[in-house]
Amino acid sequence: MYLILIAWFYVTLMMAIAEASNPVGSVLGGIVTFVLYGLLPMAIVGYIMATPERKRRLKARREAEQQAWDAAQEPPATNTKSTPTGTIETPATAGIDSTPVFPAEARPANATAPTEQHP
Repeated sequence: MYLILIAWFYVTLMMAIAEASNPVGSVLGGIVTFVLYGLLPMAIVGYIMATPERKRRLKARREAEQQAWDAAQEPPATNTKSTPTGTIETPATAGIDSTPVFPAEARPANATAPTEQHP
């Protein structure tokens, strides 16, 4: 795809240089030639040629958003425990220490590492 655009860029650049260096031509004519024969058509062709890739990225982003939304709609996981008096459901996160642990690089510079205290 880019080979075509690079080749067309080269051709129009040579046309613009020929226009500007011609004794009858002008630099303004070379600039207009480059813009109207080169940049404008290259921009249009590049946009059209990139359309399938843009559509693929948009579709992938929408699917990722849909999966994230679907995952957010699922009920939280629970642990079921049978007891003589019945069944107890507790959140799956029960029993996990609720003290946040930060990696060393996320810790403030003046903070110290947490120490364990034994009863």
